[in-house]
Amino acid sequence: MATEAIQPNIAPASRVRPVNRTRERIFFSGMAILLCVIVVIGFSRTYFLAGIVRAPLPAPILHVHGAVFTLWMALYVTQTALISARRVAWHRSLGTIAFCLPPVMIILGIVAALNALHRGVQIGPLDPATSLAIPLVGIVFFTAVIWAAWATRRQPDSHKRLILFATAGLVEAAFGRFPWAQLGLPPAAGAVTGLGLVLLLPIAYDLISLHRIHRSTLWGVPLTFAGGALAVPIGMTPAWHSFAGFLARNVAVYF
Repeated sequence: MATEAIQPNIAPASRVRPVNRTRERIFFSGMAILLCVIVVIGFSRTYFLAGIVRAPLPAPILHVHGAVFTLWMALYVTQTALISARRVAWHRSLGTIAFCLPPVMIILGIVAALNALHRGVQIGPLDPATSLAIPLVGIVFFTAVIWAAWATRRQPDSHKRLILFATAGLVEAAFGRFPWAQLGLPPAAGAVTGLGLVLLLPIAYDLISLHRIHRSTLWGVPLTFAGGALAVPIGMTPAWHSFAGFLARNVAVYF
């Protein structure tokens, strides 16, 4: 009787596309620079070109808010530059210090939002209560993404993407100060449009470099975009207006 040849059980070769680290460094460094440029353009008239510390901001707390968020952007560019220069040890040491900022940024963001509510600030045609939802909802989503970035600090591919998404969520405020009215868009809609365009870039990068979307991009981009896109619909609900009214009467008066 003929015997059959025994075929070894060979696992299929991995189809994971190798990452071009040079291209990766260029992309993430370029994104850091792009986000900084957006911030400078958005806040140039009211902050950067107005003298920064001498800028006529309506409340002293906004000077602290602006300084801390500007420091975050500077650290973000520095950190990507250190990775590009292959100074990983320096990057990790500075990162430990940099991650002290997000809790401060979250607190300052809430305080600045309550101060704006107290002053009756309106974003475009939105009333103060709806306008309040834009920063507060954004802070909730920023907190989730930046926490995930901290949790994945030993997983570079996830960490760098989540830091990018969290920072992109922050620059939505700068986008809101772009001249969207010339395109027929209110500031809030223009800001969400700008955020969406920025978030398309890491998706395109993943598809080109990996031939797939990275798992962190799969959930990080939708979550970051939701933080901007859902703010106004949430702010228009009766429940939110009741919440904003409670804050205006009992909390915002102290800011």
